[in-house]
Amino acid sequence: MIMRAQRMRDVRSDIRGPLFEEALRMQADGLDVLKLNTGNPGTFGFGLPDSLRQALLAGMDRAVPYSDLRGMADARQSILSYHQGKGVQGLAMDDIYLGNGVSELAHMALTALFNPGDELLLPAPCYTLWSNTARLMDARPVFYRCDEASGWYPDAEDIRRKITPRTRGLLIINPNNPTGALYPRPVLEELLDIAREHRLLVFSDEIYDRLVFDDAPHTATAALAPDLPVITMNGLSKSHNVCGFRSGWMVVSGPRERTREILTGFTQLAAMRLCANTLMQLVVPAALADNESTQAMIRPGGRLYEQRRATLEVLGTVEGISFVPNAAAFYLFPKLDTQLFGITDDRAFAMDLLHATNILVIPGSGFELDTPDHLRIVMLPEAAQLRAAMERMKEYLETRRA
Repeated sequence: MIMRAQRMRDVRSDIRGPLFEEALRMQADGLDVLKLNTGNPGTFGFGLPDSLRQALLAGMDRAVPYSDLRGMADARQSILSYHQGKGVQGLAMDDIYLGNGVSELAHMALTALFNPGDELLLPAPCYTLWSNTARLMDARPVFYRCDEASGWYPDAEDIRRKITPRTRGLLIINPNNPTGALYPRPVLEELLDIAREHRLLVFSDEIYDRLVFDDAPHTATAALAPDLPVITMNGLSKSHNVCGFRSGWMVVSGPRERTREILTGFTQLAAMRLCANTLMQLVVPAALADNESTQAMIRPGGRLYEQRRATLEVLGTVEGISFVPNAAAFYLFPKLDTQLFGITDDRAFAMDLLHATNILVIPGSGFELDTPDHLRIVMLPEAAQLRAAMERMKEYLETRRA
């Protein structure tokens, strides 16, 4: 038997793991399963914005050859202007790399910068792209606590306690996946002070920065730290409903004497890959100029706004469930009373829920949480469908009361 490499031993993705496979089996048997496991708007009827469609059709011939290894010039110029508009200083075109989603870029970044045994500080709960990628680099993911009682904000003192001589970087996911938390400026400033004190690389995953509710401001991490090397990740998958386009980018900011080697490493890897998908690069300028299609989803009456409201209204009536309402993105990360519902294993609970209700959710342990008392709900189906699904979940929980 040919064995997998040892580096694969701890890699897993619950989002498309055994629960997802069981949901597919149920569908093959003719059951109607509501899959709330992944943030994929296009599967729930969110369409391609017309601005992107027109850009794609008009520029298709430009996408035939390889592009510049960093990306098409007009795409990078629009990204440069976007981040400058958010207050990031000192950027140039060659600080920007387009990639096949943030997933590819995270892999590039950690490949270029981490040696075996280096440690990366990650939030818990955490989107497992980052923890899995660290493991693939034979680096060590070290999880810092995000405090549910404080709005899921990072616990700065817990971060300080977990810094060692091997700590190389600090990841901030803002807005956060899976909690939907939006970090205010003082929280970010405290995290950046820690990075300054310990000379840490800062990684800032901001893919949901345009999906913020109630006109709350999103603060770009790099805008607060012109003196630090900050690697910002962003893209169009969520804000413009084009997950399948694999449209992401990475921006390197900070003092040139500290980012020179970072850029050299990224350029080496970008050259090996030749270029990112050029069809998706065509739509970047149009997407970043089209804020209205995104805003239409998150204002009152918009799909994301109303779907969020439907979910919160129903779950707010369930004894034994508590939650911090998401300020951004389309995820809710509620807490369940494990004693009341007899839960000792959250994966087993999610499987039971799937079989009883035909609703697929991902348990908190699938996001590196070490307690069996949370689950992530993806709020992408139409509001009426979500409301009905949450009512089914409520009815099922009534049957589990101890």
